[in-house]
Amino acid sequence: MSPPHQNSETRVRVRELPLLADIGINPDEIGRRQPLVITVELLLEAQSVSMIGETIDYRRIAAAAEALAQVHIPLIETFAHQLGDICVGWGGVIEACVNIDKPFALTRGLAGVEVTVRR
Repeated sequence: MSPPHQNSETRVRVRELPLLADIGINPDEIGRRQPLVITVELLLEAQSVSMIGETIDYRRIAAAAEALAQVHIPLIETFAHQLGDICVGWGGVIEACVNIDKPFALTRGLAGVEVTVRR
């Protein structure tokens, strides 16, 4: 018989976090905060979590995204990579999948990116 949780994964996620970010490359975007919607999913080393020290606090993910939103980053791809790099730098995180949607980038539809960063 196999040990419990041998084939399991633990993922921590923050979904649809709305932020106002200093983002953009077009002249009408620079110096104007724009809405982003961010989803982050982290794959942890721990297959099973029984103590807070074995996981990542959701508020830590949100705080990292909020801090990045304060500085000018030209592209949402760059924002996603930087946020992913921050997250995989935390102990116990193997992979970070970052999705960013920019609601007003298009007249119709929703523009966005997905970036996966692995340790």
